[in-house]
Amino acid sequence: MLTVEQVVASHKANLETLFGLTNKAFEGVEKIVELNLTASKAALAEANAHTQSMLSVKDAQELLALQSGLLQPLAEKTAAYSRHLYDIATSTSAEFSKNMEGQTADAQKKFMGLVDSAAKNAPAGSESAVAIMKSSVAAANNALESVQKAVKQATEMAEANFNSVAATATNATKQAAKKR
Repeated sequence: MLTVEQVVASHKANLETLFGLTNKAFEGVEKIVELNLTASKAALAEANAHTQSMLSVKDAQELLALQSGLLQPLAEKTAAYSRHLYDIATSTSAEFSKNMEGQTADAQKKFMGLVDSAAKNAPAGSESAVAIMKSSVAAANNALESVQKAVKQATEMAEANFNSVAATATNATKQAAKKR
């Protein structure tokens, strides 16, 4: 049976985990805010430079050349921004997943300990019920592992698709800029 000390220790561990995850979430938000501030400062500086360049244009052909020269860097910067944002999100998500896997494994061990303890104290003739309980726990663990693997594969596929779309968009912009 559970003692008061075990319950208190469990609650303390859960609170530490909660605060640790909250700190990780705030770190992710801080990184996103920093990325947005950096991108905003760069955009403002580029807008200023572009405005100055437009004011010094002498004819329509020079204006068209200036405008077409802006498309490729803009697409590349947008792709780089998206990549940074995606990296921040995936690293934060990975921290949460890693923590959840650890917590799940720990909970599974504790639960199996309780089942084993109950099995030792069970009356004679209850061996089949204990075996069914252990089998059910093992099946649940296998199902959880399968779900975790599927989520990991889906994440990897989404990342590959994101990289592919970003590369395609950047290349398309380069091609469009060359045609002008």
